[in-house]
Amino acid sequence: MRDARLHAGIPVKPVYGPEDLAGRDPARDIGRPGEYPFTRGIHRHMYRDRLWTMRQYIGFGTPAETNARFKYLMAHGQDALNVAFDLPTQLGLDSDHPSADGEVGRVGMAIDTLADMEDAFAGIPLDRVSVSLTINGMAAPITAMYYAVADKQGAAADRVVTTPQNDILKEFVARGTWIYPVDPSLRLVGDLIEFSARRYPRSNPVSVCGYHIREAGCTTAQEMAYGLAIAEAYIAMMVRRGMDVDDFAPRVSFNFTAWGKIFEEVAKFRAGRRLYARMVRERFGARNPKSCMFRSLIGGGGSAFTVQEPENNIVRGAYIALAGALSGAQTMALPTYDEAYTIPSAKAQLIALRTMQICAEESGAADTADPLAGSYYVEALTNAMEEKILEELAAVERMGGIVEGVRTGAVQAEVARQAYLFEQQLVSGEIPKVAVNTHVGEQPAEADREVELYAFDPRVAETQVAKLARVRRERDARAAEAALRRLTDEARGSTNLMEPIMEAVTAYATLGEICQAMKTVFGEHKEPVKW
Repeated sequence: MRDARLHAGIPVKPVYGPEDLAGRDPARDIGRPGEYPFTRGIHRHMYRDRLWTMRQYIGFGTPAETNARFKYLMAHGQDALNVAFDLPTQLGLDSDHPSADGEVGRVGMAIDTLADMEDAFAGIPLDRVSVSLTINGMAAPITAMYYAVADKQGAAADRVVTTPQNDILKEFVARGTWIYPVDPSLRLVGDLIEFSARRYPRSNPVSVCGYHIREAGCTTAQEMAYGLAIAEAYIAMMVRRGMDVDDFAPRVSFNFTAWGKIFEEVAKFRAGRRLYARMVRERFGARNPKSCMFRSLIGGGGSAFTVQEPENNIVRGAYIALAGALSGAQTMALPTYDEAYTIPSAKAQLIALRTMQICAEESGAADTADPLAGSYYVEALTNAMEEKILEELAAVERMGGIVEGVRTGAVQAEVARQAYLFEQQLVSGEIPKVAVNTHVGEQPAEADREVELYAFDPRVAETQVAKLARVRRERDARAAEAALRRLTDEARGSTNLMEPIMEAVTAYATLGEICQAMKTVFGEHKEPVKW
């Protein structure tokens, strides 16, 4: 008999029955959709009342080019936006910085000043469209620019819905677009949460992101465990600042991936919702049920897609969409079939959007809340996943907590170890990948693969640098300089930095100038290396 084991290390039995649920209280552990502990989903009727938001990840070239792609997808039924920024923007570098050479607009859109954000959202009403901003180290100034554009559009603050990722601990673990050391980086995360909770109450000022940690190589259970540990650290930080948990926790959101076995992913999210609800109520004393809701964007992991036979990725995307729907996603994003090759083409993004729409409208997955509830297999797997997640959380505690584990590099080392083990399993064929290590046919030449490669235009950088120079010439230089001095001065203290950042942004100070004004005080992070 063929052995079956999940990525989390949980063995799968050939058959499940009532005996696999012995000792569990269905009312306590499973409950009903929309009720604590939200195992079955955070809304009573789930998709019967409201479908998941469809939010493809978009951004390349200049803000004007990205704006055109936004409008293309919205014209085809996409109801929200998810913005990609280029590496210089993520790292707080202006487009004319020497280190930005060759990277301006390459893997996301370039943002240097408020003028760029104005162009990116021209003709898009920010009081009616929800926008995610995939930005972390520079989340505070980029979100300040977004708020400033909304203000210029005349959008009421209580109608602005945006979700900056703003999860710097995940960056230290998985992606590397950190700038400042751990402590001042956490301060900026908290400043944005506090400012947004008080000024823009419908914003989601942090999106705890297990997604990138999973993409970096951790197991399914570790993805959820690290995400929960990071969320706990942010909530504890805000409570220490004097905020009541119910004043901000209802707007904490999550970003997780789904690219493994369907039932493993479903179990991961059902267990994660249950554990998060209990943590927020029992540890932090939340009284508002919304504080306990694990609201998640479920995005298909691009690492699930392959160079070999790229059209197969369309099928993989459909299964990911189904897994997201069965897992109880509030928002969904899919990688595109050309993900392993290039910046997504308009055609590939439309196919991914249509895949989600077909799943929502034609498959029946949205007809009832948590349709897998009561399955002996799914409930037993949810319980087993909960135990695995708790084991991983205990391992984090032995590191001294998630912040200390990140500071010392212990978490990063464990993710790297798991990535190596996973790659070994792919190479050996223990984890099957069709057309890669099983059912491998004769591979076509690169030219025979029907993938439209993104042609990076070096004139993007020229356009962006020229625009940046014009903004510097035309702005009120004294106002910009005064705002930057204020930011540096207040960075030396402990006050919330969002007000001086907003002042600098609206004076058209550049992102690089704002970053440097804080770097003068905070310094730079030095990555710990641990083997």
